[in-house]
Amino acid sequence: MLDTVLRGARIAGAGADAPLVDIGIAGGTIVAVEPNLRSAAAAAAAAADSVDLGGKLVSPGLVETHIHLDKSRIVDRCTPAAGRARDHMERVSAVKPGFTVEDVYARAAATLEQCILNGTTHVRTHVEVDPNVGLRSFEALRQLAADYAWAVDLELCVFAQEGWTNVPETDRNVVAALDRGASVVGGAPGYDPDAAGQIRRIFELALEFDRDVDIHLDVGPSADEMDIDLVCELTERHGYGGRVAVGHGTKYSLLPPDRLRTLGERLASAGVAVTVLPATDLFVTGRHQDHAVVRGVADANALVAHGANCSLSTNNVLNPFTPYGDCSLIRIANLYANVVQRGNEDELAECFEMLTRRSARLIRCEDYGIAVGRPADLVVWNARSAAEAVATIALPLIGFKRGRRTFSRALPELHRP
Repeated sequence: MLDTVLRGARIAGAGADAPLVDIGIAGGTIVAVEPNLRSAAAAAAAAADSVDLGGKLVSPGLVETHIHLDKSRIVDRCTPAAGRARDHMERVSAVKPGFTVEDVYARAAATLEQCILNGTTHVRTHVEVDPNVGLRSFEALRQLAADYAWAVDLELCVFAQEGWTNVPETDRNVVAALDRGASVVGGAPGYDPDAAGQIRRIFELALEFDRDVDIHLDVGPSADEMDIDLVCELTERHGYGGRVAVGHGTKYSLLPPDRLRTLGERLASAGVAVTVLPATDLFVTGRHQDHAVVRGVADANALVAHGANCSLSTNNVLNPFTPYGDCSLIRIANLYANVVQRGNEDELAECFEMLTRRSARLIRCEDYGIAVGRPADLVVWNARSAAEAVATIALPLIGFKRGRRTFSRALPELHRP
């Protein structure tokens, strides 16, 4: 018996000429995707929750590959730097000792709910375990993952923001979090006096605990001294292709086309993915300049064209690194497309892929997509194509997680005279 039928759906990525289909859902799973649904369960379809979409776009749930729930929504206690100052990390570091489990949980829950309302069904959050916060944020987010499993799959990437190789307690905290179930290990080697040593330690722990790797990497206003070659080398040496991602890569935005092509091919060969974080990278990059400011947003479309896997993500929300944000990934994709000047239909459709299929591949979500037998994690959009959704910052109208409706949004109504 069907629980829900979405009628007249336009499947994201199916092509403009593809027929509209009905999506049948039962027991949290997609059981039918076909025009004018007629099956053994058709007799029960009338009794199911039936939604007439009238050709609106349906996509799998969005995938947030890089966000910081633990330090979101702290602008009330930790104001952004004035002018062109660059002390974002110091400002956050100063307030982390005051984080409590309850405080982190409340702020993170508010941010996660906004993610859900904007169509996100999978989230990888980075969580800091520096000595000035210990494991308090980790414990809060571990509870959050359990409490919100009805709407989102939340995985934790544990890392140190403020140095690692020079802080023994940090290493102990990372190991303790991995012991307690953190599914990904990451880092921020740019803030470590021994960047290469931190990267090697990350891979050591990934191998010891059989965890994936996701590192903040190559952040800066020049293309000098990049660490991506070491990450690719270690990925290949340990057979970790497909299990490693790096976030930011602002230095890649400064590479000429031939070097960007070489990088894309190297990433593809090693199996290292890149998450581009346009909101934060625009806000913090180039603050040493007073004109002709470097944008710092890597061209993920170019990297994809050369074989690499890329995603687009939110990163920070309402903190000194990014003092704004509504957790809308479709808005992030639109912002990114504007900055890297990608505007034709294929390019915008690829941006949508970097919120969905490519992001799912990055976090190794293997049961993802709109197909019979897959979990019914779906979003209905006020758009007719993926490219249109990005171009117009389309509203997500209905969301489902494992077949259960998680949110709905009415379209605004124009009251004519």
